[in-house]
Amino acid sequence: MKRALISACMVFMFTSAFAQKFNWNKNQVIAHRGAWKKNNFPQNSIASLKEAVRLGCYGSEFDVWMTADNVLVINHDPEFQGLTIEKVNYADLLTKTMSNGEKIPTLEAYLLEGKKQKSTKLILEIKPSLISKERGIEVTNKCVEMVQKLKAVEWTEYISFDYDYCKRILTLLPNAKVAYLKGEISAEQMKSDKLTGVDYHFSVYQKDNWIENAQKLGLTVNAWTVNTVPEMQWLLAHQVDYITTNEPELLFEEIKKTPVAQGWKLKWADEFDDAGLPLTKNWSYDVGGKGWGNNELQYYTDADSANALVKKGNLNITAIKADKDTNHYTSARLVTKNKFDFKYGRVEVRAILPKGRGLWPAIWALPTDWKYGNWPKSGEIDIMEHVGFDPDSVHGTVHTEKFNHVIKTQVGKALKINNPYTEYHVYAIEWFADRIDFFVDNQKYLTFNNTKKGPGDWPFDQNFHLILNVAVGGGWGGKKGIDDTIFPATMKVDYVRVFQK
Repeated sequence: MKRALISACMVFMFTSAFAQKFNWNKNQVIAHRGAWKKNNFPQNSIASLKEAVRLGCYGSEFDVWMTADNVLVINHDPEFQGLTIEKVNYADLLTKTMSNGEKIPTLEAYLLEGKKQKSTKLILEIKPSLISKERGIEVTNKCVEMVQKLKAVEWTEYISFDYDYCKRILTLLPNAKVAYLKGEISAEQMKSDKLTGVDYHFSVYQKDNWIENAQKLGLTVNAWTVNTVPEMQWLLAHQVDYITTNEPELLFEEIKKTPVAQGWKLKWADEFDDAGLPLTKNWSYDVGGKGWGNNELQYYTDADSANALVKKGNLNITAIKADKDTNHYTSARLVTKNKFDFKYGRVEVRAILPKGRGLWPAIWALPTDWKYGNWPKSGEIDIMEHVGFDPDSVHGTVHTEKFNHVIKTQVGKALKINNPYTEYHVYAIEWFADRIDFFVDNQKYLTFNNTKKGPGDWPFDQNFHLILNVAVGGGWGGKKGIDDTIFPATMKVDYVRVFQK
């Protein structure tokens, strides 16, 4: 009995030690050709691999070719300093030197260096042969053979632009992690062929529900090559598994800022990646020209592309000097009512504002069911308002029965910002049961607290819907008149996102 107990303990200790052998970094960052850009290391060098490891990237991607004498080497392009890799011998490549003094790495040297650590994965890309499909399959065979020979299986994941290479890897290593790069094959087909992931250009994922569908099938989703903040934040919001980038340092910083890192999960979004009129599944229109309670002068049109148009990744809401009924201006007011209504959460809208005296663009929310009665009893949340006669200022405001502008008790605050007419800014609120916080570019500038004195103070315990509009004139917007030379005037909205916990 004692001997059996000792044996069991030894097995447990061995198993635990093995389980703890690897501690892969838990983030979305894959350094494209290593982390090379910031420190000006050569791409695909040992130095760029070491830097990716030092940064704590989940993975470091590298590219494999085979020389004429069958040596596997690391380089992105088919040529290395003027020599076509597939047509020269390895010795010929050694006559050239990288900018930091390194020779072109072999796959063997790269894997051996990668094996010195146990936190960053090695993402091995097999480049399609320029000579023949058969040679490419041979390169695939030799890559897998080398990984096995060096006992680097645990470190290595595979990607390729050639689907046959991907399938060949899985024939040789059925448990390998393999993702396809080119972009034309469906998630369903990859799942059927037992690939473990999809690794497409980020633009492919902008099709409706592409990411969610792939993940439901059990595929990991990676996006390449992502180097700008808006693209990074789009992918992080939509919860891709990995992002391949030339800017790993920037991506790490953006991960810290993303709402997902604070425990928020994307509930609803419109990224305006289509073209034409806004999607009817997301938006309806408030229509008419009777002043809208503020003596506004515009007529809000119904699905008129002159006033509401999605183009080049933006929703354009445009106010125009044009006659409609008894009004002399037209514009649009889009609402999510009965299409997306929500209680509590983080709302983000990235937008460029129209400029000009007499304009009154707004990003705001009203109650869907008016639980406590008509305005202002059921509340209003103004995420962003701007009046053109007050340049560079935006306002965040709440209205309730006890706090509203009619009785001059509304709670709000103005904030001066830089370049609102030429640069995007993110206007946001975080709405909780006990408060509403207002932000511009993640800078919190106002908090409205729940006094717990009832709906007269706090009617914000019911569903609201979102509204986007550009008004003309009105009791506030037209306070100092209208400059008719400013038309047409457009608010550009890059995205609307709602997160919840």
